[in-house]
Amino acid sequence: MLLRSLQKWLVAFATGGLFVATATAAPQEPINLDQLLQQLQQGQFSQSEENKQREQRFRQQEQQQEEILRQAISQRNQLEQRAETLETQFEQNEVELAQLEDSLTQSMGSLKELFGVLQQVTSDSANNFKNSVISAQFPGRSDELAQLAEKIGSSSQLPSIEEVEQVWFALQQEMTESGKLVEFESEVTRANGEKQTQSVLRVGSFNLVSDGRYLDYNPATQNIVELVRQPAGRYLNSAEELQQTEQGVVTFGLDPTAGSILGLLVQAPSLKERIQQGGTVGYIILAIGAIGLLFALERFVSLMLMGNKVKRQLKKPQPSKDNPLGRVMLIKDKYPQADTETLELKLSEGILREVPKITRNLTFIKIISVVAPLMGLLGTVTGMINTFQAITLFGTGDPKLMAGGISQALVTTVLGLVVAIPMTLLFAMLHTRSKNMIHILQEQASGIIAERSERGE
Repeated sequence: MLLRSLQKWLVAFATGGLFVATATAAPQEPINLDQLLQQLQQGQFSQSEENKQREQRFRQQEQQQEEILRQAISQRNQLEQRAETLETQFEQNEVELAQLEDSLTQSMGSLKELFGVLQQVTSDSANNFKNSVISAQFPGRSDELAQLAEKIGSSSQLPSIEEVEQVWFALQQEMTESGKLVEFESEVTRANGEKQTQSVLRVGSFNLVSDGRYLDYNPATQNIVELVRQPAGRYLNSAEELQQTEQGVVTFGLDPTAGSILGLLVQAPSLKERIQQGGTVGYIILAIGAIGLLFALERFVSLMLMGNKVKRQLKKPQPSKDNPLGRVMLIKDKYPQADTETLELKLSEGILREVPKITRNLTFIKIISVVAPLMGLLGTVTGMINTFQAITLFGTGDPKLMAGGISQALVTTVLGLVVAIPMTLLFAMLHTRSKNMIHILQEQASGIIAERSERGE
């Protein structure tokens, strides 16, 4: 037992020693204890030699590390000395720079404030020129001013006389060109998306027109674009007349806000669009109004012709059948022997026979004048119901939704009043004419009865 334990311990010790030794060849298995002892001696000798070599290398590297350390310390001392020198020089430069700045400020005096104003004016002018329609004829001038303003603001160097004159020239050019009518060739993007080169008329710094249509200048893309939606026809006529007239005074729709008023103007609905907002009720009101206008026109012509014939009949002693008064007067000749009461009844009958012909369709015109505003009110109520339904669905977050619905609802009321007011005036005029004509018939009938009564007496 003791011998086996000793063998195991020796094998373990030999294995540990051989692990740190060089493994150039695989160890042989010991046959007996003598071979094991021999292997242990050889491993210790190899390990001792290797350790000596390691110690020698460590001593050599230690000398190199000390040399590197001495060099690093020397370099550090040199850099610290240089840093102290640079720091001292920096402080001296700071003091000198502050003195120079104070001297520069005192030397500049009011010039510094002047050039500050110059920078602000240059920057503002660059923004204004960028949005000006004059830049459509002179592109790139706003970029030059913007670069100059940035240069003046970022540099401590004073601007030169040439740069100051450049700003002055740009301002003078803007003022001069704002009072001119200039025609030039440029590429225009049409409403259908096509681009073509055509003649463009610039009205000062306010508007651009071409081929009788208003144009818009887009400062972002520096393109001239035709307005998709043009203003009313009278403005287009003035634009076309201005472009065709070589001298003289022309009435022109000028926009002093450089496009703001024109943008609002083109958004305003036209008369046709207003009518379309009225919907079905609006079309019915207009149809009834047109019918009533036709009846009123027919009555006006008929009463005018009838009145002329009655006036001619009053000047002639012989009655004629082509007018109401002549037909009433013929009753007297038809009953020459009738007494006064009978003749009066016959004349009243003849007048009553003529009244429907004189007052024909007047009642229909009166009905239209009453029904039209009621239909307009109906359309308004219907439109308000639709508006409140939209508010229920989408809420009140968008005021345009409410304003648009209410505007459409009120259009029918406007259409109803537009029809009712002239219909009422036409009815009053025609009713007065017909009443005057009936009064003439009654007056002449009373004269005939009086004359027959005198003869009977």
